This record gives sequence, C-alpha cells and structure tokens, in this order.
Amino acid sequence: MGEPGSHEFSVRDSETLYRGAILELRREEVVMPGGGTAHREVVAKHAAVAVVARDEQGRIALVRQYRHPIGRRLLELPAGLLDGGPGESPLQAAQRELAEEADLAAATWHTLVDLDSSPGFTDEAIRVFYAEGLSVVDGGPREHEEADLAVVWTGLDDAVAAVLNGEIVNAIAAAGILAAAAAARTGAPLRAPDAPWPDRSRRFGS
Repeated sequence: MGEPGSHEFSVRDSETLYRGAILELRREEVVMPGGGTAHREVVAKHAAVAVVARDEQGRIALVRQYRHPIGRRLLELPAGLLDGGPGESPLQAAQRELAEEADLAAATWHTLVDLDSSPGFTDEAIRVFYAEGLSVVDGGPREHEEADLAVVWTGLDDAVAAVLNGEIVNAIAAAGILAAAAAARTGAPLRAPDAPWPDRSRRFGS
C-alpha cells in the first residue's frame, strides 16, 4: 500500500441498474487501498446551473417552485439542468434558464461558485452564476411545475436572513446567496463565466 492520499481508485466493473429521464443508477466495483475492491452505488446526472440575478436596486430574483420529492414549494434561484444538447455551454444553459424561469436576460455574467451537490453518492455538479444588467424578456410558455412558478424579488441581506432562519433550504440557493453576499462584502473578484469546471458531470447516458 502506498502513502495515504496516493491511491488510484480505479473502476474494475460498472453496471447500470436503472436509467431514467434525468438520472441513472450504477453499481461500480472500485479498487481500494491494499488491492481489495468494494462496491459503490453512483447516481449519474446531468450537470446543472443556477443564477444569482441582481438588479440595480440590489435585489435578487428568486422563484417559488413546487418540488414533488419534498412535497411543498421552495424558494430557489432560477436553475436547471445542462441538458440543451452537446453544443450548449454552461453559460448558455444559465441564460436559457434565467429567461425560461424568470423572464430575464443579463448583460454581465460571472462564475460565482461551483458545487458538488452530494459527492458521497452522486456526480451531480452545479455552477452558480452571478448576473447583472438585467432586462425583461419573454421566456415563452411554461408547463408542468414551472407553470406555477412565482418570481420573488428579495434584497440580498433579506435573502441571507432567509437562509439563516430556515426559510430558504434549497442547497444551491443557500450556497449562491451566501457566496454573493460574501463577494459583495469582501470585494473578492469573481471568475469569468467560462472558467474551468473540472467536476462538471458528464457521465449520464455514457
């Protein structure tokens, strides 16, 4: 066995147990330190994007959306899967989702924060963008849960308070809001919208 932190966790075998519209479940045999193997269940998903869109008054656009697994409406950032085809970039996906969910476009974009949602069992990765210079657009018709979306404009400080008091529990929204508040407070520079994204999930359907 090598030094701790140097082992190569290679995959000896991979079996797809289930494949659905937005995820698949795999059982993989992974080589462990010492030469043995262990089975790991992996949920493979499309990558996702979300947007902290902030207007000239300092408010951010949130959406209140019904989430069936939770059984109630949650206050979230405009967000969605990076499922627009192989030619769609993360930025293009974020622009599409902002238009579709909030009827907004933005002139200025930055990468705010990258997230691995639950790396103990899924490869799902999320990029949260920061957008300014907002304008109203026609995002087109909405269907299913999105037909019930309500856009809520909230001051950034109020959004932070909503995270801390438990009103906002969506993990992507909480991370994006707190990152935006930290960047505003510290003046930390944000990355370009096409910054490298090494953990972007690409295994779904492969």
